[in-house]
Amino acid sequence: MTGTGTTYTLTPVGTVSSPRTEITDDHWGGVEADIVLDAEVFGPEAVAGLDGFSHLEVVFLFHKVAPDAVHLGARHPRGNTDWPRAGVFAQRVKNRPNRLGVSRCELLKVDGTRLLVRGLDAIDGTPVIDVKPYLAEFAPRGEVRQPDWSVELMREYY
Repeated sequence: MTGTGTTYTLTPVGTVSSPRTEITDDHWGGVEADIVLDAEVFGPEAVAGLDGFSHLEVVFLFHKVAPDAVHLGARHPRGNTDWPRAGVFAQRVKNRPNRLGVSRCELLKVDGTRLLVRGLDAIDGTPVIDVKPYLAEFAPRGEVRQPDWSVELMREYY
């Protein structure tokens, strides 16, 4: 893959501990999981005040996607030819150039350096790159639009 020529190294801040071990596309809404922060690096002070937030934004690595499985062009989402071809940047597909996922989930509890969450669409063992509190002020301003196929795709996701 060609690009800017700059390489960055990211170190995970923790790992997902989840009952879901297989990559699947739907029904994440009720899944409860822990984000286990690296206790050798982070103490409870790293999450001080986090329990005041209802939701988190989590950046993670799709670690089970092989680098040679990455898509750079357009394809039918989920292989469904009833939906139009869409480019990798017009989808939230896991086979992305840097294999990074971003998800919003509900924060249920902070227990030391363990964060109990619901609705995180990451499987057991997933490396967590970053955790941020979700702030309503970061939501889009104004009307949000999206194609009909994406609404249909997400119908059973959460």
